[in-house]
Order: sequence, then C-alpha cells, then structure tokens
Amino acid sequence: MFFLSHIWLIPLLPALGAATMFFFGRKLQKSTVNAVCVGVVVIAFLLACGAVWQYSDYSRHNPGKPYENILYTWLGSDTGHLTYLKHDGTPARFQADAGFLLDPLSGIWLLFVTGVGMLIHIYSTGYMAHEGGYYRFFGYLNLFMFSMLTLILGNSYALMFVGWEGVGLCSYLLIGFYFHRKSATDAANKAFIVNRIGDAGFLLGMFTIAWYFGSFRLTEVTELARSGKFSIGDPIITAATLLLFVGACGKSAQLPLYVWLPDAMEGPTPVSALIHAATMVTAGVYMVARSNALFVLAPTSMKTVAIVGTLTAIFAATIALVQNDIKRVLAYSTVSQLGYMFLALGIGAFAVGVFHVFTHAFFKALLFLGSGSVIHAMSGEQDMRNMGDLHKRIPITHRTMFIATLAIAGIFPFAGFFSKDEILWQAWSAEGGAYRFLWLVGYGTAVMTAFYMFRLMYLTFHGRPRMSHEVEHHIHESPKSMTVPLVILAFFSLFAGFLGWPQSQKARQRSWRQEQRKRRIPVARNIF
Repeated sequence: MFFLSHIWLIPLLPALGAATMFFFGRKLQKSTVNAVCVGVVVIAFLLACGAVWQYSDYSRHNPGKPYENILYTWLGSDTGHLTYLKHDGTPARFQADAGFLLDPLSGIWLLFVTGVGMLIHIYSTGYMAHEGGYYRFFGYLNLFMFSMLTLILGNSYALMFVGWEGVGLCSYLLIGFYFHRKSATDAANKAFIVNRIGDAGFLLGMFTIAWYFGSFRLTEVTELARSGKFSIGDPIITAATLLLFVGACGKSAQLPLYVWLPDAMEGPTPVSALIHAATMVTAGVYMVARSNALFVLAPTSMKTVAIVGTLTAIFAATIALVQNDIKRVLAYSTVSQLGYMFLALGIGAFAVGVFHVFTHAFFKALLFLGSGSVIHAMSGEQDMRNMGDLHKRIPITHRTMFIATLAIAGIFPFAGFFSKDEILWQAWSAEGGAYRFLWLVGYGTAVMTAFYMFRLMYLTFHGRPRMSHEVEHHIHESPKSMTVPLVILAFFSLFAGFLGWPQSQKARQRSWRQEQRKRRIPVARNIF
C-alpha cells in the first residue's frame, strides 16, 4: 500500500516545486523551470492515480471506511492537559492533526485537480513562453496546487482552512501577476478582500463545530452527526452550517460575493482555467459536500443553499448573455454553473452536485484554454466583436471548443448532459412543490447557457472577419504544447459523462452476487 501510506507526497511535491522557484528560479533556464514545475505535478498526478487505485482495494476490505494517515499532532497536545468545555459542559482536548484523508469524495477531487492541473501546467509552457516572470508564474501555479491538495486531503477543518487560505493567497498573486497594470492589481485586491468576508464565516462555523462536537477532525464530526444524538433543525448546527455556507459563497462566487470572479480575468488565461475549473471556486462546493452530514441536520441551511445557488445560476447567466469579452462570458458562465452545483447540494443530491463539478472541470478548462488559444492567435485581442472567421485558421482550437460548448450546453452525449440533466431531475423530484420552481429556473438557465455559448462560438469563429489587417496577417494555430491539452480535455468533455451512466438492474444484481460469493454468503434468488 505504498501510494496510500505516502499520500502526503502528493501535496508535498508541488510545494517543493514552488520553493525551488522562489529560492532559485531567477537563476534557472526556462527548460529547467518546465522540468521542475511540470514534473512535480505529473508525478503528483501519478501518485494520485496510484492512491485512488489502492483505496479502491482498501474499501473492498473496509466498506464505507475512509483511509486516514496521521503524521503528527499539529495543534494542541497529546497530554490531555489542554482542555476546554463543550456545549454540554464535558471537557474536550483541543487538537488538530497533520493528517490526510482519502475517501470517494476526496478521491474524485484529487484526480481532476491533479489531472486538469497537469494539463494546465503543460499548456502554460507554450502560452507563457514569451512572458516575463516565467519562474515566478510557475512557482505560483505550484503553490496553488499545493494549497488545493492540502484543502481536499486535510483530515480536519483546521487543515482544510490552511488550504482554504492558501488558494486565496495564490489567487491574489496570480490574478495580479501583471502587477504593472492597475486593473490587474485592483482585481487581485478585490478578490482578496471579498474572500476575507467569506473566510470570516468559515472560521466562525469551524469554531462553532469544534465547540459543539468537541473535535476538528472530519471523520469524528461526521460520525457524531450521524449518531442520532442531534435533532434535525438543531439551532447550533443550523448556525454553523449557515456560517460555513458564507465561506462557500466567498470561495465559489455565489450571491452576493460573486463580484470578484469576473475581474479575475485580469490574470493570464491559464490562471483563469485553473481557478475556474480545478481549484479555488470548487473549494466551496467541496466544503459543503464534505459537511453533508451536518447540512442534512439543518433543513433551513439546505434550503438556503438551494435558493442562493438557483438565483446565482440564472443571475450570472443573464449577465453572460450580453458580454463581449470572451473570457468574461466564460467567467459569468462559471458563476452560473457553480449555482447549479449548489442547487444540487441544497436539495440533498450531493453525489450529483459532485458529478457536475467533475464534468465541469473538463469542459470549463477546455473553454478557458481554448479562449487563451484564440487570444494567442489574435495577438492579445479579447473582444469577440473584433474576431470572426477563425474556424479555418485555427481549426484545432475551433473543434475542441465546439465540443466543450456542446458539453456545457447539455447536449447528449457530451459530459455536461449527464450531470445537468440529473440535477434538473433531482430538483423536479424533490419533495415539496416549491422545488418545481427551482427546476423551472434551472431549466431556463440551461437554455440561456446554450444561447450565450453558441453566441460566443459564432462571434469568435464564424461570420465575416472583423479584425484589423495587421492582426489578421498574424493569425496562426497555437503550438502543440497548447493544442495537445485541448485535445485531451475535449476527449474527456465528450466521454466523462458516461462514468455517471446508471447501472442496469441486471448489472447491479450481478455485481451484488459476485460480492456475496467473495464473502461466501449464500445468494438468495430474486432478492431484487
């Protein structure tokens, strides 16, 4: 079980890459920077695949049990002298471990964060080839990966918060990468300040949980929440989950804290892809999904999550309809899709919300990297009104972005169809007539999404050419370091949805019988 027992290497490797850049990067050649920064992410991805593969075997022998690897006591004391009183007056030891947790939820995040992050790193070697501060950019990217991996693998709310703050810091550094531009520094400051509001909610919620449950550890809090000792609608749990959701609204750009995300487009395009597809904005969704045992005890919080997510989805979609900057269309699209995810979480369809995060990671990364390829071909132009007739000039970019557009529009059999359709079905099937209204809003949002994405494709790739003759003369397809990641992401945008294809009744029955034979338990016929 080498990969599981050494799961701590997965976040450590990008941290080492970042440290190398910050201390020695100025003296390194670009080829060396590529080898170090891309190499550590590739190795981290391979280790992640190995860890998830070994966990699948571990879970067969330990059904429903997450794998936890505790390295040492980080906060508190093992002596038992450092205590405080819980809500019921019983003493509790203040302690948080430096430990890592792997289960199906963190496993799926681990795979797409390292996988999509690896492709974005490879793409960046071509996109940033002629930019200044090359080593600094890749150092920030590696630090971003370390922070996100710490967030999703941390075994406690305290360690999750370390990663939470880390991705906030990295977003500030990367959005303001072009610090000589006032618009970039203003956007970075805006992202940092708005997220501090959300972080205050997260902190208050985390401390409330520690006081009420007597532990920061995720497995202990989940076990206690499911023990039946707490009533549904418990006011303290409701308050704690609402505070956690404030933090999620900040990181995942929900109303009213969405305002920082569109301005985050001031950073380089690979940064936009990393923030929107694999790292920062999915952190809020992860935290709510991770805290599902608490949220199901707080119906008021669940309804709040569903309503805020639905309103955010349609609100952002209406703004995306009239944007002319290609990256801002995609930015508001991300805000809208995150609203879809929170709608799913709010109606209790946690697995469906996570599935949409998974499919969204591929087609949104593809759309952002494709837009970067367009901007690269157009010599920095981002206004779609100054584009047109590019489909023959940059054919790989056009074809891959078209696949991503079909996916986000929810066209069968592309990936987005499976996750969005399931969210709408769960909203329709939820108990209570009011949820039918959420379904209606979600359906309207899906129609708007298809409209503004096909508008983007038409203005960018079709119609008459509207660029200047000088720009038109220099239009060319991007290098392979940029187009190969586009093709890989297009493949997953097409086929990733089939991973959520429901099993047939016969397949479930056959799988169940095989499992019983392994355990040497007699199989009853027609049990289904």
